[in-house]
Amino acid sequence: MDFGNVGFVVAGLIVGFVVGMTGVGGGSLMTPILLWFGINPATAVGTDLLYAAITKSGGVLVHRKNNNIDWPITGWLTLGSVPAVALTLWFLKSLHTDPQAMNAVIKQALGFVLLLTALAIFFKKQLLAFAQKHAGDHYKLSDSSLNGLTVVTGVILGTMVALTSIGAGALGTVALFILYPFLPTRRLVGTEIAHAVPLTLVAGLGHASMGNMDWHLLGYLLIGSLPGIYMGSHLSGRISDEVLRPCLAVMLVFIGYKLAF
Repeated sequence: MDFGNVGFVVAGLIVGFVVGMTGVGGGSLMTPILLWFGINPATAVGTDLLYAAITKSGGVLVHRKNNNIDWPITGWLTLGSVPAVALTLWFLKSLHTDPQAMNAVIKQALGFVLLLTALAIFFKKQLLAFAQKHAGDHYKLSDSSLNGLTVVTGVILGTMVALTSIGAGALGTVALFILYPFLPTRRLVGTEIAHAVPLTLVAGLGHASMGNMDWHLLGYLLIGSLPGIYMGSHLSGRISDEVLRPCLAVMLVFIGYKLAF
């Protein structure tokens, strides 16, 4: 294993550790790190998508065992996100003859989604307070209206994830908090993870079919991330969330700004 591959293992370890400690989606960290290593933007996104599908699968099994997944909500989200992934991949494939144009679109979209993710992390408490304050308004929504809003949320998440590999984690969870303020947090988190697996798997396989995949890189990232997640989850709560989240948000703002502008 050469020095570059060791770097990928270390990157997986760091991202896994942060995810284990904070629960923040790994894509918002992993994809920018891969770009920093000089990986082609399209390859970075495709590889990170399958990385996310594999690492989140274990979480689904745990949440399913603990009955933390609302399957109807997962279904409505998937109804919107999977077709959106297909359309976004079709759009990217139309740019495939011009790799520079495709990479430029991916980098700029990545920058904007990172900025949105940073805002979601930084203002999470305020967003949750807003959702709780207006929770009574949900009584006025019919089931069909709420299902429709959930499908639209899936469309937005699917488009963002297919373009950037980011959005299913922090943004998806906040969206669900706003749509379903009465559901317990553990069920919202479990539902988001259950939706993220088919979303990232379909998007990742789509990118792989376009050649946007490095299987060796994926292996090195997994070698590092699995012990990283294990260590991070055991240290979760040792460092205050009030310190971790703002630091993470500031870092994502810096990276997002550099990519978008």
